Amino acid sequence: MAIKVKNSPSARPYLRPEGLAFLRALARHNDRDWFQPRKATFEAELKEPMLALIRKITDAMLDFAPAFVRPAEKCLFRIYRDTRFSNNKLPYKTHVAAWWSHQGMDKTSGAGYYFHISATEVVIAAGAYMPEKDQLSAIRHWLLDHHAEFRKLIQKPAVRKAFTEFEGNALTRPPKGFPCDHPGMDLIRCKQWGLSASLPPSAALEPTLAATVIRHFKLAAPVVDALNTPIAAALAPKKKVLFGLN
Repeated sequence: MAIKVKNSPSARPYLRPEGLAFLRALARHNDRDWFQPRKATFEAELKEPMLALIRKITDAMLDFAPAFVRPAEKCLFRIYRDTRFSNNKLPYKTHVAAWWSHQGMDKTSGAGYYFHISATEVVIAAGAYMPEKDQLSAIRHWLLDHHAEFRKLIQKPAVRKAFTEFEGNALTRPPKGFPCDHPGMDLIRCKQWGLSASLPPSAALEPTLAATVIRHFKLAAPVVDALNTPIAAALAPKKKVLFGLN
């Protein structure tokens, strides 16, 4: 059973102007010599408010996305960049972000809920953005029969009003083995499926920030659930076939 985690009375689930100022300065001084003496400021002005915000959002998700409830510390991304396989060796991200994945799925796979705050915008998103190869195939095969119902979900008036138009980073050609003339080919050619909204950075300073994120997540919940249906089926253990003895 999921347990609600209550914020402490002093928790502030939104940023102060100092938090955005820190992110602006970090973009100009992205190095350890600048960051390390200011780590306490990062903790107070960004990390702690983000954790409070995540807890408040997660409490609300018990009502419409209980399978995504997890400790705030598991949702919050680290500020440190993984530079091992990147030509970009800057050590820090210039945004703070959180991701809610479905229980039983890896942190960055499957369909889930996401938001981040940077000095230039607040992004709220939901969907499958980096599906692994097997998950990508599962969603595409599911869309063969369910493209019409999925299209209705992403084209609901309330969804279209809250989020930007769906874009799926699509292939130029149909995936190998799929019929070229399929009516859902525009969706099947996609490499990601989801919804995204961009708000001004001032939204991060509003006491209503949690309510804004919750409202967007709730609207996107049917889309996330639909995308996780084929992924969950692909992850389910295969039933063993038992043969009788002669």
